[in-house]
Amino acid sequence: MDTRAARSKSEISGGAHTPRQHDSAHKHVTGSADYIDDMPVPAGTLHGYLGLSARAHARIVSMDLEPVRKAPGVVAVLTGADVPGVNDISPGGRDDEPVLATGEVLFHGQPVFAVIAETREQARRAAQLASIDYENLPHVTDVRGAIEANYPFVTDPLKLERGDVETGLAHSPRRLKGAMRIGGQDHFYLEGHIALAIPGEDDEVTVWSSTQHPSEVQHMVAHALGTVSNAVTVQVRRMGGGFGGKETQSNQFAAIAAIAAKKLNRAVKIRPDRDDDMIITGKRHDFVVDYDVGYDENGRIHAVDASFAARCGFSSDLSGPVTDRALFHADNCYFYRDVRFISKPMMTNTVSNTAFRGFGGPQGMLGGERIIEEVAYALGRDPLDIRKANFYGAADDPDGRNVTPYHQTVTDNIIAQIVDQLESSSDYQARRAEIIDFNANSPVIRRGIALTPVKFGISFTATWYNQAGALVHVYQDGSIHLNHGGTEMGQGLNTKVAQVLADEFQVDLDMIRITATTTGKVPNTSATAASSGTDLNGMAAANAAQQIKARLIAFAVDKFNVPPEQVVFEPNHVRVGNELLEFGDFIRQAYLARIQLSAAGFYKTPDIHWDRASGKGRPFYYFAYGAAVSEVSVDTLTGEYQVDRTDVLHDAGRSLNPALDIGQIEGAFVQGMGWLTTEELWWDDNGRLRTHAPSTYKIPLASDRPKIFNVELASWSENREPTVRRSKAVGEPPFMLPISVLEALGMAVASIADYSVCPRLDAPATPERVLMAVEGLKAMAADGAPEGPGATEN
Repeated sequence: MDTRAARSKSEISGGAHTPRQHDSAHKHVTGSADYIDDMPVPAGTLHGYLGLSARAHARIVSMDLEPVRKAPGVVAVLTGADVPGVNDISPGGRDDEPVLATGEVLFHGQPVFAVIAETREQARRAAQLASIDYENLPHVTDVRGAIEANYPFVTDPLKLERGDVETGLAHSPRRLKGAMRIGGQDHFYLEGHIALAIPGEDDEVTVWSSTQHPSEVQHMVAHALGTVSNAVTVQVRRMGGGFGGKETQSNQFAAIAAIAAKKLNRAVKIRPDRDDDMIITGKRHDFVVDYDVGYDENGRIHAVDASFAARCGFSSDLSGPVTDRALFHADNCYFYRDVRFISKPMMTNTVSNTAFRGFGGPQGMLGGERIIEEVAYALGRDPLDIRKANFYGAADDPDGRNVTPYHQTVTDNIIAQIVDQLESSSDYQARRAEIIDFNANSPVIRRGIALTPVKFGISFTATWYNQAGALVHVYQDGSIHLNHGGTEMGQGLNTKVAQVLADEFQVDLDMIRITATTTGKVPNTSATAASSGTDLNGMAAANAAQQIKARLIAFAVDKFNVPPEQVVFEPNHVRVGNELLEFGDFIRQAYLARIQLSAAGFYKTPDIHWDRASGKGRPFYYFAYGAAVSEVSVDTLTGEYQVDRTDVLHDAGRSLNPALDIGQIEGAFVQGMGWLTTEELWWDDNGRLRTHAPSTYKIPLASDRPKIFNVELASWSENREPTVRRSKAVGEPPFMLPISVLEALGMAVASIADYSVCPRLDAPATPERVLMAVEGLKAMAADGAPEGPGATEN
């Protein structure tokens, strides 16, 4: 007897909205999950390593590679001249990012040549033997320095504007100006970049790549090889983390491996060391935010004029959409009557920065939250009061306080309900009062608490990326094969999409098998990014299932002579009239009747549009909301601190998988906390990245997590838009919840000056920066200075 069928006549195991473990969780824990470096390679596989520039900006006068070629085991040395197609892998097609630099290097660590040898160690050692003469050129690594040196933009800037900013500022009862530096962040994925290229017949090549964007790797490899996309097949089973760092950055490694493989007609694998991976690949953009704010005595903000300058690096990469999204999220949950946001995507002589979880949104949102803090401290008010006073209104707000700076009407605003529930459940008010009393009597340890909200738009702002495909096969025994265009990087995408498919067919989750993402099955995929992986691929899989179900229903109507409404998919069965058929038996009958049991599904996000030139449109299908309360303790003698407690209430709509969603929220919070507190990128005067290894770059440890960490989903929330099972994306929105940690640190520091000055805490707020802020306020208090260094008010 089929015990599964007997168990499941009333319900299926693992459908949508149920907590299920990650499909590879047991493999992750036991170390049996196969990544590219675990795969058996073909006999005769060669190994590549990259030779990097030793200057931040210079002309290459001469390059002697003979010692490299003569080194033991070396089979070939490739330069830009060996690229058979176009020596460019820029995702925007701007022809500004060479596969291998020729003539001029634009950052310290830029790949100049590639060594191909019999072993990886031979290639790695040989790469150090090159002799390159340079003519040094001026270089800039800092955002302010780039502006002062009149460096160009790497892409066109964006302006979002509504109302009359000059008049709004001039007529505001109060006004302040300030600036904030926001640091970058390394992705620090557990699995570094890697590519394995296997040559095929004619111009064909198969590439295994650790990438979030298989289709782009396919196109870039074809571009570099001088062939067409159908000659290149890219495969991805899983990644050991991505976080945006494998959206475009995989292109270079895949292209070089493929060029070498086709040139030598042998498989080639490239895997850089962690140090070189961190040096070669782009990071989260650093920002400098300058703001001019008009407000009134009640804390209501009237006008904001702000610029967002970013360290983009030597090429455009994704800096255009990243800096655009920073502007899209600089308002966060707040309505500004008169507003102007301008981006400044600055070129610098550093690695080209790229996508990172939140894609510019966190930097924009942090700048907006600093404005709230400035106003609150200037008025002597609880920042939460100022936040509430400026929240967007409801969809039918009579005062029109529901229109964003990009002219999209906010129709799904639930932030007030989120914040009210969290404020109550976390006992925020009583705790804040207790902390103020504690600080008044504590000479060394000072505490702080902050409640910060999140509103994050979901969709690619490039409208054409909002599409996905899926391929579904139902086999004769009722088992189901699924392939979709998304990539699994540990976030549980495959599990969620499988749950959607199980729900559609009403079969147990273990009847679904998802295979490696490949461009040979689902073409023209979008990157797994922008928190859209489940939204897009889940809907595409559901569409494929619905096509197959429609054929099955038509078959049952014809065979059993019943109306369509009497053919119902029930748990592991299909009810046809009064007859209940086991799902596998029903499928076998359909197969014998020659019913097509395969379908290619497709989905495109509806009702979105964006006109960048005018700065108007509806770039986001919906918004995800959340809020966090964090409490910290700071040692004012050393600047050291700890996060004592965090309470999170997050909106995942009608969660597809609460267990995975809570895991994503917890992980995003800790990663975001690292960005804001410990992870610091530092370049020396020669333009060399010095924080390029675990020994010099501090990601959060398990011990850094909040001592008390309460995470809850807003169980009452349901997406108003018809997304996959009315769920909401949960990849990026929680990343901004730890802004509450930074603002809590600010409150602890502000207690030194009796909360009368907004502390000058740039991000990351390392212990050194916290101590400098404390000492600065102590000095001000001793001098009797009325204003802090962070803002000026008039």
